[in-house]
Amino acid sequence: MRQDKQDKLNENSKLLLVEDDQVFVQVLSRALNRRGFEVIAKNTVHEAQAWLKSLADLKQSLNYAILDLKLESETSLPLIAVIRQYAPEAKILVLTGYASITTAVEAIRLGASNYLPKPADADEILAALLNDKPNPDLDIDNDRMSVERLEWEHIQRVLQENDLNISKTARQLNMHRRTLQRKLQKKPVQK
Repeated sequence: MRQDKQDKLNENSKLLLVEDDQVFVQVLSRALNRRGFEVIAKNTVHEAQAWLKSLADLKQSLNYAILDLKLESETSLPLIAVIRQYAPEAKILVLTGYASITTAVEAIRLGASNYLPKPADADEILAALLNDKPNPDLDIDNDRMSVERLEWEHIQRVLQENDLNISKTARQLNMHRRTLQRKLQKKPVQK
């Protein structure tokens, strides 16, 4: 992207960053500040919701949001609707180290503009956040998923269908609840 075009896009742009990893927040905030964004960082869904309400009360706008999908003990997916309520034109990027097809589809269905798996640097995050056109020439990966990855995807889909209820999901999967919790604590396997 040309620098003058990027400067116009970012001029007075307010960006909400919802992330629980403080080191990542500091690094990304610094990188985005250098690119002209005013970054407001929040650690939890509750903090972000309170800030969005105060923003609306002050009649200020929000241009962008970057949401970490999995926060300490919650998911940021419900925030998408809240952001759409207070800032319908804002671009929302869901960023996650726990990427799955199910969560990607759900995030987009809820109104996210884009979805990006971690690790990602500031340039990749900005490209995903600012890109508003679909890419029909996207390369298709011909490698099949591993059995472990298929299991991860299936668990994520069933978990979403059960509104993140671990006990109900474990029963549907014929799995002990603690076994399911252990599987969910692990990072997803790559292909």
